[in-house]
Amino acid sequence: MNDGYTMLDGLKKPLHTKWLPVILLLPLLVAVALLYLQVPAPMNAEVTVGKAATVVDEYALIRFLLQLVTILAVSRLLGRLCRHIGQPQVVGEMAAGILLGPTLFGQWAPALSHWLFPAAQLVSLSAVSQVGLVLFMFVIGLEMDLRALRQTSRPALVVAIGALTLPFACGIGLAHVLYPAFGNAAIGFHGFALFIGVACSATAFPVLARILRDAGLARATLGTMALSSAAVIDIIVWIALSVVVAMVNARTDDLSVWVMIGGALAYLAVMVGLVRPLLAWVVNCRAGAAEFTHDWLALVLVLLFCSAVATEWLGIHALFGAFVAGIVMPRIKGQAEGLVERFEDLTLVLFVPIFFVFTGLRTDMQALLHIDMLPYVLLVITGATMAKVVGAGLAAYLAGIAKRESWALGILLNTRGLVELVILNIGLDIGVISPPLFTVLVLMTIVTTCMTSPILQRLVARES
Repeated sequence: MNDGYTMLDGLKKPLHTKWLPVILLLPLLVAVALLYLQVPAPMNAEVTVGKAATVVDEYALIRFLLQLVTILAVSRLLGRLCRHIGQPQVVGEMAAGILLGPTLFGQWAPALSHWLFPAAQLVSLSAVSQVGLVLFMFVIGLEMDLRALRQTSRPALVVAIGALTLPFACGIGLAHVLYPAFGNAAIGFHGFALFIGVACSATAFPVLARILRDAGLARATLGTMALSSAAVIDIIVWIALSVVVAMVNARTDDLSVWVMIGGALAYLAVMVGLVRPLLAWVVNCRAGAAEFTHDWLALVLVLLFCSAVATEWLGIHALFGAFVAGIVMPRIKGQAEGLVERFEDLTLVLFVPIFFVFTGLRTDMQALLHIDMLPYVLLVITGATMAKVVGAGLAAYLAGIAKRESWALGILLNTRGLVELVILNIGLDIGVISPPLFTVLVLMTIVTTCMTSPILQRLVARES
């Protein structure tokens, strides 16, 4: 029954302002009295949190945020500078990582460098860089369409084989020289040699794609041939690396390498035979499958991180699981392209520069100036470059490709970039290479990546 009274009518009653001080101040007086009321001492009197602990935590957050500001600012600045001189953006980002490490920043401003990047407090930076690498490998896996690779031309497969076998053999040969100076007796020669062979065989598919895009050759015959070959190389290199990591971890953990490999094969069978068709079924059943809702993206991330956890637990590294998760994602209704669009920008702008700087903090180029190191530096750079260029170029020429295009393919596939740095960090983490050799191989990566664009531009200019 409605008598005409509403809630709004109640709000129109006159305000009794004389009671306002009591309403506002009485709870505050009670709170102050309770604050100073005597209470019993805590049972665990040893746990104390003082002002110093609060200050340390506060500075830790400030320091981490300043690390991000410095990394992003320097990376973008040097990236733009490299693009201005005809180098890809990633070269500037790699240079930023080296310059912010002990090579320059640590020498020029050691106190500031120690405060901003203290060795004892890089756990957060390391964790963020690892998450970024997981997302990056997921994006690479998304860009690898196995169905498209089945249609790869025969010459591209021949070029990929040439760009793999000769550098791998060269890496084994280099290991005989490098092992006495940089080897780890706990790892043994075979694990060391196989890792060096894999490291010399790598090609950076994402960096190569951007170099070809900047040169306007992504859709040209030379560009498609190079990208197809690089895709095959990347897949084989990551599979080979997982085997090497399993061998090294089995040796250090006293486990059978066949147990790890068997577990890896079972994992691949589940991902390809069960997870992939299940994902395709979910995509087909979703209403508006082309829409990327937050729930769907969360499900994709859960799958990604579970896959990474599985391979890390198996002893073949989390990045391999992220790569496989990207490969098994459905290629229907624009799923792969949409996920790349959503993850790639944040990964390349934020996470990859963090990884470069974390790598740079582990790299001291000053050590390479020692006279005893120079022969190893020249040997590694020359051997890795010649093996890749000659292996890919000769295979292309034997496959019926013209001489100039054959050498251009060799130069393009010599691009190592980010993929090589990821491999080297894995090798350093599992102890298969030492910090001095890590620095030598990082320098080789930078040199081989920097030489691609200038040589390609000259080849294209001569042809035109």
